[in-house]
Amino acid sequence: MLNQNQKLNSKIFDKDVEQVPIRNGFGEGLVEAAEKDERIVALCADLTESTKMLDFKNKFPNRFVEIGVAEQNLASVASGMAAMGKIPAISSYAMFSPGRNWEQIRTTICYNNRKVIIAGSHAGVSVGPDGGTHQAVEDIAITRVIPNMTVISPCDAIEAKKATMAILKDDVKTPVYLRLAREKTPIITTSDTPFIVGKAQIFFESMKPQVAIIATGALVHKALVVSAELEKKNIGSIVVNLSTIKPLDVQTIVEVAQRAGAVVTVEEHQIAGGMGSAIAECLAQNYVVPMEFVGVKNLFGQSGTPEQLLEHYEMTEKFIEKAVMKVVSRK
Repeated sequence: MLNQNQKLNSKIFDKDVEQVPIRNGFGEGLVEAAEKDERIVALCADLTESTKMLDFKNKFPNRFVEIGVAEQNLASVASGMAAMGKIPAISSYAMFSPGRNWEQIRTTICYNNRKVIIAGSHAGVSVGPDGGTHQAVEDIAITRVIPNMTVISPCDAIEAKKATMAILKDDVKTPVYLRLAREKTPIITTSDTPFIVGKAQIFFESMKPQVAIIATGALVHKALVVSAELEKKNIGSIVVNLSTIKPLDVQTIVEVAQRAGAVVTVEEHQIAGGMGSAIAECLAQNYVVPMEFVGVKNLFGQSGTPEQLLEHYEMTEKFIEKAVMKVVSRK
């Protein structure tokens, strides 16, 4: 059943559940945070409308810089502004930032531990017709490996807004990679759902769980739908929304693994090096259980509708359930 303490959307399982692009929450949170803190500035690589920076640009034109199609410069200029006391947020497609400008992010931002918010929009294969060149399915891997970097992947637009506002506050000191999806995603949380950077959330919990499904980003809703169906088949589960991938909430991850005795990870990203790899690293050191991984299996993306691609790369509900059945049988 849904965890009542999380105060989730009561329409999660309805066919008409509201759907909003996760990236919208970033744009809203950026403006709201900037209204309270004049140090916040924004820089974009010629994609203000797509990355939802347009409202910030219109409201704070003197605090916005259009860098143009120059993502490496985008990161370097932001680092310099951070060194001068500003709090910069930079945005582009995830394939280009942190993809194209990874070295500048590593050396000018993270090596110097400058607080820059790196918003990577259009992540995952659900970008759809843009094709494999624009589908970032390696971005979690290349950001979580960098020292000083915090990595956050919100599950819906509401959580993205909360995350954006939280990481722009002074209590977060590090560079942050904020992973954002392009397509409309079901609204899972509410304004009352708690959000803390670095804290995983249990969204669904059976009385006698046999598996813990740990999901991140746009696929959290699919994990919840699967758990509700499994409950009808007398297979109990726990669904964890892992919005903060780094630093990892080791305590919660180990606790759910101990209670369930098996883990399935779900992400719209390469299995190698992604969120599932982070969970496997954690459990290998703390509490070993059978694991299965749902994600992209060492392939590039391609053109297609979002749902076609999720089906093709085996990240829809039936494949999550298949992974659950497989891991439960190994206990």
